[in-house]
This record gives sequence, structure tokens and C-alpha cells, in this order.
Amino acid sequence: MSNSSSITQFLLLAFTDTRELQLLHFWLFLGIYLAALLGNGLVITTIACDQHLHTPMYFFLLNLSLLDLGSISTTLPKSMADSLWDTRAISYSGCAAQVFLFFFFMSAEFFLLTTMSCDRYVAICKPLHYGTLLGSRAFVHMAAAAWATGFLNALLQMANTFSLRLCQGNVLDQFFCEIPRILKLSCSETYLRGVCLIVVGVFLAFICFIFILFSYVQIFRAVLRIPSEQGQHKAFSTCVPHLAVVSLYISTGMLTYLKPPSISSPSLDLVVSVLYSVVPPAVNPLIYSMRNQELKDALRKLMAGFLSKTLNFPSSAYHSWHNS
Repeated sequence: MSNSSSITQFLLLAFTDTRELQLLHFWLFLGIYLAALLGNGLVITTIACDQHLHTPMYFFLLNLSLLDLGSISTTLPKSMADSLWDTRAISYSGCAAQVFLFFFFMSAEFFLLTTMSCDRYVAICKPLHYGTLLGSRAFVHMAAAAWATGFLNALLQMANTFSLRLCQGNVLDQFFCEIPRILKLSCSETYLRGVCLIVVGVFLAFICFIFILFSYVQIFRAVLRIPSEQGQHKAFSTCVPHLAVVSLYISTGMLTYLKPPSISSPSLDLVVSVLYSVVPPAVNPLIYSMRNQELKDALRKLMAGFLSKTLNFPSSAYHSWHNS
């Protein structure tokens, strides 16, 4: 294949060639996907329906759940269909769309996590200025900037990747279309051009990481100066979920892209890619709901109200469950 225009499809990496294991993979991914849909869907619905949660922090959390739904929906349905129908092929345009969407959602999520660290910094370190700095529609503009930056970054990366000449076949050693895997198929004279834009993306991610790190250093210093233990616990409780999500996002990404080549193998790469592309969107709602009492109360209220209306629960049962 002399160039990318002669490639009409790519071949993805199959988890297994055994039919029984293919079906097991399908049901496993289906369970994870449904859990991600349910968890993120409940977070989105709860925040949208409860007026008490219409604050910048929960608005950012709603956007995070939307991005998680988008990223996991980009990879898992195709992988499940491949296992169910025993196929590996993905069209050239389908691969380009998957690269763009996945990079868009993942980039926008990292930029949004950076914005959320700014929100926590202002709320804890400069509480008296919180209404001024993040009042009105400022937080909406910050979230929109995260989405727009992710979109532009993904557009540049996708356009750059698929403008390269591909002369190393069409087999991708990954269960979904991923930029580093496609770069390995490019010709030697175009490989460096493809890597350059990747380096720019990594540099932007590093800047975001430094900003998050700086924010939390200042946050922890401010929290430790709070005189009451109850005040410290309340401040930490609003930061721990975000910090856990950031840690999961960064650790799985670093494990994927920065692991030594000496320990690389197709099976290990497959497992690691699942960790960073599938696990975070599925567990993020659990991380936020476990340590957030306001969100748990709002979710319990929403579910109790739904059951009372649809199943005609008596009022006493409704209040008993809501207050439990």
C-alpha cells in the first residue's frame, strides 16, 4: 500500500480467537458499558433535576459525565460488535471518526479536570472571591473552553495523522483506532511529522498536570490552616473525589504511553489500554457518589420520588427510604 488513500479499512486487534471467549468478552464489556451508562446517566439526571446542585462544581461534574459517556461509547460498542460477529475490520472513515471522537472526549476531559481543580482552588483558597471569580456565567465559559480546546486539539491530531502516507500495512495492534498505532504504519519520511504534533499534545497535557499539581499544593496548605477538624474534613471531602479521578486518569494514561518497551507485549498492551480507555468512565460516577453526601442525598431523593410516582409507594414509605 503506497499511501493512505489505498487503504479502505483497518484490522483491529482481537481479544481472542476462541468463540467462547469472544462471547465472554462481549458480555463482560456489555456489563461495563451498561454500568457506565447507568452511573453517568444518574449523575447527569440528578444534577439536572435538583436545584440545590446547580452550582459550578456540579455543573463541571455533569460535563465530566457527558465526556465519560462519549469516550466509552466511542470504543466499547464497536469492540462488542466485533466479538459478537467475529470480525476485526473497521472502515477508513470509521477509524478516522473513532480517532477524532476518542481524542476529543479524552482531551476535553483532561482540560475539564484542570478547570475543576481551578474551581476547587478558588472555593477553598479564595472563598470570599468565589462568587466574583466564578459567578454569573464564568463557569459556563470555562467548561465551553475545555470542550472547544479538546475539539480543536482532536481535529488537528486527526487531520495530521490521516494526512500521513501509510506503507506498513493496515493492521492495528489495538482494539480501537488509536493515533500511536496508526503512526507505526506510516512511512519513515512522514513518521517524524506525525510525532511532532503528538509531542505538542503531550506538552499541553504536561502544562495541565503542572497546573493541577500547583492547585492542590495550595489547596492542601489552605486546608491544613483551617482551625477546626470538621472544617478540614469538609474541605477535603470536596477535593478527594476530583483528586481520585485525576489520579486514575493520569496513572492509566502514563501506564499506557510511558511504560518501557522492554515490558511491552500485545496482551499486556491490550490490558493496559482497557485500563485507561474503559475503566475511568465506568468508575468515575462511583468515585464521586461515594464521598459526596449532597449528591447521594439528591440521588436518593430522585429515586424515591420516581418510585413513589411510578409504583404508588405510600408517603410514609417514601419518607422512610429518603431519610434512611
